[in-house]
Amino acid sequence: PPEEVEDTSEPTKRDRSHLENTLKLNEDKPADDFSGVLQRLRKIYHSSIKPLEQSYRYNELRQHEITDGEITSKPMVLFLGPWSVGKSSMINYLLGLDDTPYQLYTGAEPTTSEFTVIMHGPKLKTIEGIVMAADSARSFSPLEKFGQNFLEKLIGIEVPHKLLERVTFVDTPGIIENRKQQERGYPFNDVCQWFIDRADLIFVVFDPTKLDVGLELEMLFRQLKGRESQIRIILNKADSLATQELMRVYGALFWSLAPLINVTEPPRVYVSSFWPHEYHPDTHKDLFLKEEISLLEDLNQVIENRMENKIAFIRQHAIRVRIHALLVDRYLQTYKDKMTFFSDGELVFRDIVEDPDKFFIFKSILAKTNVSKFDLPNREAYKDFFGINPITSFKLLSQQCSYMGGCFLEKIEKAITRELPDLLGSIGLGKKPNVLSCDITGCGETPKNRYRKP
Repeated sequence: PPEEVEDTSEPTKRDRSHLENTLKLNEDKPADDFSGVLQRLRKIYHSSIKPLEQSYRYNELRQHEITDGEITSKPMVLFLGPWSVGKSSMINYLLGLDDTPYQLYTGAEPTTSEFTVIMHGPKLKTIEGIVMAADSARSFSPLEKFGQNFLEKLIGIEVPHKLLERVTFVDTPGIIENRKQQERGYPFNDVCQWFIDRADLIFVVFDPTKLDVGLELEMLFRQLKGRESQIRIILNKADSLATQELMRVYGALFWSLAPLINVTEPPRVYVSSFWPHEYHPDTHKDLFLKEEISLLEDLNQVIENRMENKIAFIRQHAIRVRIHALLVDRYLQTYKDKMTFFSDGELVFRDIVEDPDKFFIFKSILAKTNVSKFDLPNREAYKDFFGINPITSFKLLSQQCSYMGGCFLEKIEKAITRELPDLLGSIGLGKKPNVLSCDITGCGETPKNRYRKP
């Protein structure tokens, strides 16, 4: 019959067993159950961190609210890069969605115009962005602030796949050079930033035939600053080139990215073809397979460490909230000291906000225990902050105490120095008895100098 003839012209598919082994997809053991740890993490957040956050309106300074959905969310892997470099094909391949009704559209022209969130669900179904944003149990409710135009460009796909029980993928619209921002109809960069801030792993995918680095890509790398440890660069479709040419492209890629990523350590680059088809003959098949397995191990590592990362993230947030509270308290104290019966409050405060150094506001915070000068927000931010929130609307830290509940400041300090590190220790010990998780996350206090006279 003619059907069989057609079959032979289909490109042959590669074996997928390395995918299942590396990502431990065929193990029957249940995924680690961290629900108890998550409950404790939520409790610490709500009782010890959030009161201070709300009292000093931290959200208006940083625009970063932590919702319950975010505390309990799975690690997120974000796919970024120019259009048509194989982002969607790579997700289809990792999840084995090829030739199923739910495979992501792929093609030579820009196909993905939406932000697509691929998550776990009991059966295959699509969810509208408006529905995702309305559901506060999901971690996507804050996306509502980007407006209805954006929500129409947000789509969720639920897939009953073992990998998605532990991780969520986000496919993004390709970067299109020479295209104006406003043509997208929503703040594309701001949305990207939202996802970048929350991603545990960021795959920036390139195609060897399209290495033009233009403005939109430059902008993207500017947004990735500070997230270098999460970035992995992928030179995809590597089997479409001869070896010598591939080496040239690899060099050219680094050359064009070097000015955009100024870190001492170059980011990890994976060179392979992430799709189900056999590699082209006469190309470095062994290398491509090894690279693919390294990338899968990388992904697995993020999944394995998801709980540690979550606790460390909440702790970092707590440290920032504490510094913000100390600063507002200090501004308020300075204001109260300067005010006399006859002075004009508005003028007195303007003087303080314009030149906080004259009043040693930031210096005095550094004198407190465990505050790093690198964590201090910038002074300008406080001009804006107090422009919206009058200084008189805040209370001093010393007044934020209750007989039953204790003091806000003491509670957050206890969370930072004791409760969160203890929570980290409790999961670290179960997994690798020889490695204390504080070695990895650095949750210990600053080491004591043995040579300093007491």
